Amino acid sequence: MNLFATVLTYAAPSANYRGESAENRAVIQKITKGRFEYAIISPEAIRNALRETLRKLGLPCNRSRLDDEEQLAVEFQDYPDSGRFADDFFMGWMIAPKPQERKKILDAVAKSPHRSSQPFTFKRDSVLRMNMAVALEPYRHDSVFTQSPLNAGKSPWKNATSSQLLHRETAYTAYQFPFALNLEDCRVKPHWTRTLLRAIGQLNEVAGNHARSYFEMAPASIVVRLTPSLVAGFNTYGFEIAEDGRHVLPEIEQGLLAGETADEADFPGGEFYLGGKVVRDMDEATVKELQNRGVTLDRSPQRLLERVADAALPSS
Repeated sequence: MNLFATVLTYAAPSANYRGESAENRAVIQKITKGRFEYAIISPEAIRNALRETLRKLGLPCNRSRLDDEEQLAVEFQDYPDSGRFADDFFMGWMIAPKPQERKKILDAVAKSPHRSSQPFTFKRDSVLRMNMAVALEPYRHDSVFTQSPLNAGKSPWKNATSSQLLHRETAYTAYQFPFALNLEDCRVKPHWTRTLLRAIGQLNEVAGNHARSYFEMAPASIVVRLTPSLVAGFNTYGFEIAEDGRHVLPEIEQGLLAGETADEADFPGGEFYLGGKVVRDMDEATVKELQNRGVTLDRSPQRLLERVADAALPSS
């Protein structure tokens, strides 16, 4: 069984990158789609926030961010161990030692008293698959200027010799991003998998400028498919926002309701779960039609993810 899902956030001002820049200009990462540019957020930034959320929810994690270093830095508690650390289990790793270092690492691992029963490997693929978050609204070249004050007077330290003008590219938009899980891989860790779905439902503090400007990456709306199929079978960037602000999923909604009977529909309704604003925005007739086709609907995306966990991991 596989899980495929797409998350749509609420819309809010976004200024998502604070890495190296020229002339105090904080840029938004963008890609071109059609004739317009759209802001993006990398899956690496989302995964980093997920690690921190898993830790807050009580799961053991190996990697943590070091915030007070001179460059972007992380720290690992120990060599990767998918039986001991939840972030290693879901996100994998790669160690690239020189040939003469491999035996040294293997000897250290063999002597470790903390290893789980999982055999050590130098690399492991990620169980959790994600793609980048893409804005629904095109970038309009909006910029915000702020001024960093001069640190003057009797201050014991100074960062610069003058006040600095900061140029920040900004977009007002929602983002959508897909993720996928092979549930057969997850069955050995049902509690961890439940907690991962809970963490996605409460995702926040994705790295970059979000860390200071507050942009929630938790779902305002979500679609999930539980299926034996190896592919989602639908557009994983299919959410749209109507002019009146409604969240809509035209391809999936029309496909689920196609034909005279459920057997004639484009998608099997029993495999689909819809939650959040996209459900709250539906009229009553559409809700009843989708329920009659076997679709699970919930007005809360967090509660929907709990129902997905119950269906995907019934014995946990």
